[in-house]
Amino acid sequence: MDGANSGGDGGVPGGPRVVVGLAQFGTKCVSEELHNNVVVMADYYAFIGEDYDANNTVIPSISVKVTSPYGNDLHHQEKVSHGQFAFTTSESGNYLACFTADGDQHSGKKVTVGIDWKTGVATKDWDSIAKKEKIEGLELELKKLEAAVQSIHGNLNYMINREAEMREVSETTNARVAWYSVMSLGVCIAVSVFQLWFLRRYFQRKKLI
Repeated sequence: MDGANSGGDGGVPGGPRVVVGLAQFGTKCVSEELHNNVVVMADYYAFIGEDYDANNTVIPSISVKVTSPYGNDLHHQEKVSHGQFAFTTSESGNYLACFTADGDQHSGKKVTVGIDWKTGVATKDWDSIAKKEKIEGLELELKKLEAAVQSIHGNLNYMINREAEMREVSETTNARVAWYSVMSLGVCIAVSVFQLWFLRRYFQRKKLI
């Protein structure tokens, strides 16, 4: 996840993976590049200071907006102190979550947002799966490992496809640049030949050659 400081010890319930600090009326965004058909779940909490304190009576409010790579709104909340969102990706690319501090309620105080952002295998409720399928111990761990391997395989396929697309774009661009260079050279040669012909005719009319 990009665009924020990692924060495994932010003190927010659930242990946020990402912590961002917001200035008054300031906005910060975090992003992650995801391929198609990936489950995303996130919880977020806003609090004053560096560490979460359940006894703190000052509860800041923030605005939250989550958008897809094509700019579609996936989650939008105004003046909230905590919340959650979940969706399954339908587009490949960079997913953006932006947090804005409502500074009029906590002027001069630093607002921190803790974010527990989970994707893919991490979003699965393994306790429920274990109860439903009546598995435990080593069998459950093997189930988790199988899901992790499938996730890694999917990510590798996505990276390979992206590399192939980028290579194709690069080759197309190089071909266009080469064609443009050849055309430019041809135009330069044609102009030079025309100039020589024009000068020769001019000097012949003036009987200089």
